Parts: sequence; structure tokens; C-alpha cells
Amino acid sequence: MKLSIVVPVYNEKETIEHILTMILDAPVYNLEKEVIVVDDCSTDGTREILRNYSRDRVRIIYHEKNQGKGAALRTGFSKVTGDLVVVQDADLEYDPGDYEKMLKPFLDGKSDVVFGSRFMGGEPHRVIYFWHYLGNKFLTTFSNMFTNLNLTDMETCYKLFRKDVLDRVAIEEDRFGFEPEITAKVSMLNVRIYEVGISYSGRSYAEGKKIGMKDGFRTLYVIIKYGLFKRRPA
Repeated sequence: MKLSIVVPVYNEKETIEHILTMILDAPVYNLEKEVIVVDDCSTDGTREILRNYSRDRVRIIYHEKNQGKGAALRTGFSKVTGDLVVVQDADLEYDPGDYEKMLKPFLDGKSDVVFGSRFMGGEPHRVIYFWHYLGNKFLTTFSNMFTNLNLTDMETCYKLFRKDVLDRVAIEEDRFGFEPEITAKVSMLNVRIYEVGISYSGRSYAEGKKIGMKDGFRTLYVIIKYGLFKRRPA
């Protein structure tokens, strides 16, 4: 069995080599790994680092125009060959050491999709940005109202899918709307969804955090769009 790890990257020169090392070193039981990095037209030197990067099991794809996280994931998902697929941001907020926690429900035969929740369990979390926390809780609750799920963290980066489930979903959103879109569309499928608690080391805007208030408003729109008006998974 193979785990495909898709890494969307945009202007992460300070962390890209570190996160790739963490991904390759992370335990995943006895699964084979493949890593697919999609550089979304970085302009800060990330692209030059990736062009000089040479490690087995890492495939790098370049966008010639910046399109957004959702578009980078759409490209990455189209190239995976694994049985399971997980999303990994390149900014060190999420720890690849948590892969096995998310894999366990799959390997136990209990789940088809696993969300890694920053708001459940006893894992360590960096203390930062109360209003971001409140916004995430509100957006998750609003999403749950449309999907009829009881998730605690819809906006989490860590989402792990069986490849055959992911193949049944067409991703349309190009930016951060990917999170509520994939959640809405997966909720329409007859699949088993689990959550597990993960650690989280959120970064500040000074450290390069990109998501902002306008993305929050877009998330509200996407929740309504796919939860109310486009009730089809693909």
C-alpha cells in the first residue's frame, strides 16, 4: 500500500527543505511513500531551491502562473499513484509526525476519509490569534449546518483520503475555498469520515501566514455554494 503526500507550495523558501525532510522521515507504518510538490509559481527563491533539490520519492511540478492552493492540489491529485492521499502544507504549521495517527482508522478498516483536528485531543498547540480560532470555529459550525457532519475543524490542512474516494470528487475552487468545497462534496458521498487530534504550530503574519479576512468571506460563500446550490459531489 502506498501513501501519496501532496504539498502545495507558494513562497516558502525558509521552510521547504525542512518540511520535505520531515515528510520523508515521518513514520507511516509499513506503507510506501510518494511525495508530489506543486510549486504555484513562487517568486521568493523557492522555485530555485526546488530545481536544485534531488531526493528519491519526491516529484516536483511547476505552475507557470500563480493559481492558488486549490489549483495546486488539483494538479497534484491528478498525478498521485498511491492508495491513500494526504495534503501537507509547506509552512511547518502541521507536523508529518502525525501521519500515523490519521492512518490508523484506515488501517483498522474503519474509515475512508480522516480529518486531522487542531481542536480535539491533548496534542501541543502554539498559542496565537484568538480571532482566527474563533473564526475557524464559526466556519466549521456553519459548514456543519449544511453538511450535517459534526466536525470540529473543517478548515484543517490535514485531510487524508482513500484515492478511490478522491477520484469521485471534482475540485473547482482555486484558492482556500478548497477546504469547504472538499468537505461539502465528501459529505455527499456514502463514506466513513473520522477525526483525530493533531498538534499545531500556527505561524504569525510576520512569519509568512497567508490566509486573511477575505478568504474567510470566500469560505462562507463556498459553504453556501456547494452546500445549498450545488448538491453534487462531482
